[in-house]
Amino acid sequence: MSNIPMQRGQEWLKTLLELTGIPTEIQGHLETAQSQEGDSTEPDNYWLTIDQTNFTSEQIQILIGADGSVLDAIQYLANSVLNLSQPPEEQASYTIELNGYRVKREAEIRTLAQAAADEVRFSDREVEIKSLSSAERRQVHTFLKEFGDLETFSRGKEPHRHLVVRPVSLEGVES
Repeated sequence: MSNIPMQRGQEWLKTLLELTGIPTEIQGHLETAQSQEGDSTEPDNYWLTIDQTNFTSEQIQILIGADGSVLDAIQYLANSVLNLSQPPEEQASYTIELNGYRVKREAEIRTLAQAAADEVRFSDREVEIKSLSSAERRQVHTFLKEFGDLETFSRGKEPHRHLVVRPVSLEGVES
């Protein structure tokens, strides 16, 4: 495999899909990590989009899975396998996209995070968000990081782990 993260990701995903009997092309897009301080510790994110041109709607549904479970599993494998034996500074983050699922889901999660933030501010009490994958919980943490009056953390153990949003003033108070 190539040493360039984008090419490695595209080759790996194309091979995985070919092994499952689904030959296709993979488009790559780099999303550069940015922070407000300018010195991000987050790795760049490589979006690997599966070309669905020759897919049936059934194949698309199967590859996405219930609530994105298959796409999440493929993405987890990609991030695990492609970063194996890579030094920390060369590790990359991969997002697997199909049929606009990730973009739509990200918008839903952003709306959910904003609603939770509004509820916390209104009630001055913590709010739990359930039924999120670990990647989705990470997105909510990232979305709400910019709000200095709120904090987020995860509580519980898989598969019952959920995200908590609360006012900073409740810090140290576990309910």
